[in-house]
This record gives sequence, structure tokens and C-alpha cells, in this order.
Amino acid sequence: MKTLLVAIALIAATGVQAQQKDMTFFITSAGPGKGADLGGLKGADAHCQKLAKAAGASSRSWRAYLSTDKQNARDRIGKGPWKNAKGEEIARDVDDLHNNSRINKQTGLDENGRPVNGRGDTPNKHDILTGSTPEGRAIEGDKDMTCGNWTRSGDGSAMVGHHDRVGLSDTEAARSWNSSHPSRGCSQEALQGTGGDGLFYCFAVR
Repeated sequence: MKTLLVAIALIAATGVQAQQKDMTFFITSAGPGKGADLGGLKGADAHCQKLAKAAGASSRSWRAYLSTDKQNARDRIGKGPWKNAKGEEIARDVDDLHNNSRINKQTGLDENGRPVNGRGDTPNKHDILTGSTPEGRAIEGDKDMTCGNWTRSGDGSAMVGHHDRVGLSDTEAARSWNSSHPSRGCSQEALQGTGGDGLFYCFAVR
């Protein structure tokens, strides 16, 4: 019986590893640890690549879903389709991602195939850094919504989305996966104060 259980566990683990190898989307299990200072887009992309490699999915080129004052998040991530670590499709292409995204608490998994804490969990980590409009574009205007293009960990603000599609109200913004509200600041403590942890989305360029 014990041998059978071990065999079943090995088969299950092999299946998970195969799915992770084929995944093309995940939420970072942790940020670099400097709040919204991700080392710019280059540093954020490198963090995606590092986590993907540790999960056995380094054969693809990974990009962070982040906008800056000169670049749109939607233009950085390739054409799709994208699937999570369990093989569940979250979007067919860029338009589908922004018009009919299947990212939610059940499908918004980290690179290890684990769910990310949402509203109601302790601690809540559903604020995902994006710096983007609902269409995945840079936010126009004088107010910085990217914490200095992802180089600040003090004063400032960043637009975040709710991966679990739940907020304090039932508004469209509260249910947005990529454009819910600005953060209180750019430090790790400020991000945690509104239900975040410096996490962001990673997509494989296809």
C-alpha cells in the first residue's frame, strides 16, 4: 500500500512538472523585496525569468506585465495564447486578455502552481503591480502610476489590479485584474498596507 501511494505521488508530481514546463503565465510568488523598485522593466523581466527557471519553465522568454511612461504592458507580452501552471487557458490573445480575461483566484497561480492569497486570506496579496489602464496601456497624465518606471521604493504610487477580482465594492474597477486602484506608496510596507506584496504578472512571449 505504501509503495502504491509513493508511486501515485510520483506520477502526480511528474504531471505537475510537465504542466509547469508548458505554462506561459504566472503571478510571481514573491517580488524582489524592494517594494515597487523592480530594477525597471529589465529587472522585472529578469525576475520573471529567474522564477520560471526555478519552476522548470526557462525555455521561453518571459516578460513582466508592466507599463511605463513610454511602453504599454500589452505590447510586451507577445501574442498568446497563455496558460497557467495547471494548463488552464487564461487568454487566447492580447485582445481576449483585456476583454475577457480568465484570471481569477482559481486560475491566477504562481510559477509553482499555487494559488495567490486574495481578499479574505491572511495576509491579503491580491494587489498586483501593473501601472496600466484596463486596456493594458500606459496611464496618461502628470501623475506617476509606475513608481518611477519601477525604480522607486519610497514615495510615489503604482496602479494595481486585483487578481482575485474582488475589492471593497462591486464596481468594475474593484473587479479589474489589471487596473483597480493606485497604491499608497512604493515601499514594501505601503504595498502591503492596501493588500499587496510587490507581486506582478509574468507572460511568456510566444
